[in-house]
This record gives sequence, structure tokens and C-alpha cells, in this order.
Amino acid sequence: MVRARLARHDSRYTPGRRRLVEALMGAGRPVTLTEIASSAPDLPVSSTYRNLSVLERSGVVNRILIRGDRAYFELAEPLMSHHHHLVCISCGAITDIHLDDELEEMIDLRLAEAARRAAFTPLRHMLDLHGHCSRCLHLVEDLTTEDGATNILRINPPAHHAG
Repeated sequence: MVRARLARHDSRYTPGRRRLVEALMGAGRPVTLTEIASSAPDLPVSSTYRNLSVLERSGVVNRILIRGDRAYFELAEPLMSHHHHLVCISCGAITDIHLDDELEEMIDLRLAEAARRAAFTPLRHMLDLHGHCSRCLHLVEDLTTEDGATNILRINPPAHHAG
């Protein structure tokens, strides 16, 4: 399946790319480039980054951006089961979540309707819910304004504990 996706984009399934796919499969969760380098020290970081780009363009790997500047990588469907993410905006932790079939069908239907109204042809959907994980929740304070709106304010810088 990986070889076929790469071939459709005029790319080869090189030993380095195979090793990278194995590292991502072994991780079983979204990982950073640093985590990939730690788990597969035989892969040069510069080659790993280039290969991740090729694998992403070919639909083998998904990139998940946190706060716009921190990238996590995971295998794309159908190499991994369909799922969504809970993303902590404080520490960057990502948790995979699986929705029941009925809810997933409803989401697909509503998204297809919205796409049709916009004359848009969807290929897939990815849902990332951004917020605060249970470990970071104590770092924020809910402030309710006079009109009843709730604003979230960080009151302490988080210690790094993603992963």
C-alpha cells in the first residue's frame, strides 16, 4: 500500500522511507521529528525530514501542527484506523479518539452537505479538538465576563510533558 501511494507520486519506497514508516508504526501515536530520531537513530535527521515531506505528499503520513509551529507525524489512513485528536494547546499532548460509527456517519453527512453547497469535492476529514489536557488544566483560570462569556487565561507557564 505504501509503495503504491508513493508510485502514484513518482516516488520510490526506499530503505530509509521503509524504516521511517516502521518507526511511525512502532510509535502507535503522533510523534515529533525529535522522537522519531530518538527511536530510529540510524536515520539521519535531514533525510528523515525530507522523507517525511515525500511521505506526506504521497498520503502515507499526516502532519499535525500544534500552535502553528510544532509538527507531529503519524501514519495516514488506511495504514492507521480512522480517528480524531484531542490536542492540548498548553503542552502539545495529542490523544487519539475514536467516534462511534453513527456519529462518524453523521459528521460525514454534514460535511458532505457543506461541501456540496460550496461546490467543493472533499477527499477526507480530520478533526482536531483543541483545549487543555487534565495535566494542564490547573494552569489556566476561567474568567467569566459581565456578558457571561468565558475567557481562558494562562496563569502559569506549563512544564513540557508532551508525549
